[in-house]
Amino acid sequence: MNSLFKTIALIGKHDNPEIMAPLLRLGQYMESRRISVVLDCLTAPHVQGKKYPILTLDEIGARADLAIVLGGDGTMLNIARRLAPFDVPLVGINQGRLGFLTDLSIDTMLETLGSIFDGKYITERRMLLSAEVIRGKDSLFSAQAFNDVAVNRGVGGGMVEFEVHIDGEYVYSLRADGLIIATPTGSTAYALSSGGPILHPSLDLIALVPVSPHTLSNRPIVVGPDAMVEILMHRTEGARIHSDSHSHFDLDESDKVVIRRSPHTVRLLHSSNHSYYRMLREKLGWSGFSYEKAINLPSC
Repeated sequence: MNSLFKTIALIGKHDNPEIMAPLLRLGQYMESRRISVVLDCLTAPHVQGKKYPILTLDEIGARADLAIVLGGDGTMLNIARRLAPFDVPLVGINQGRLGFLTDLSIDTMLETLGSIFDGKYITERRMLLSAEVIRGKDSLFSAQAFNDVAVNRGVGGGMVEFEVHIDGEYVYSLRADGLIIATPTGSTAYALSSGGPILHPSLDLIALVPVSPHTLSNRPIVVGPDAMVEILMHRTEGARIHSDSHSHFDLDESDKVVIRRSPHTVRLLHSSNHSYYRMLREKLGWSGFSYEKAINLPSC
């Protein structure tokens, strides 16, 4: 049976031998569909008995029509950042509970992937952020973020103090444990736990969410996708910048952190019956109460 995708990369959570069995099932299924299978070089040691080509992520970006990521949302975040410049579509399969990004189940993955291979899927474009640290005239650090960029106080340190500018205009000065600059994807991660809004992933917006601000009137704000956010550090107390809780850099007083929209996007594929709101209900434990059920409740 033909597929829209001729070469598919299998990428698993690193250092996890439990991925071998499902990866072999995936490989065998794709072979039955006459799809070429490649493995990333860190996943390959977990797949024994099959001689699939082994590629780096850059080589996968250049050759693959689709990448299937088996693991959790953290694995997907890492792979999405690396493959975004190549515009390779991604499908996420979660080993345990369904995630915000890895929304397919191992139990039903073959059936769902079969439909995707036949063209029955939904495509989402997700924005990324680019972050840069400037000290004097030098650019010392740069990173991309799928979820968020966060400036946080150091371990055991006091509050950090900084100014926030948007598009060159002074907005406010803040004393806080930190500031999160989040994409719509990241609005359900660290930003949500700090009181930020949930942004639908179809939106291109940037949320600024203070972490434990000294002044309670410092509330989250949402700006447009082309806004340039600048954070000028005054008191650092061992502060750091974190990109997706992955890349990090130690900040000094007078450092300037610049965050703007990345030129790259992440392309996610979902099953044709995917529902963002159903996923929110399941992940956030929202009530399943419905009026239709209520009217059928027995009376006293």
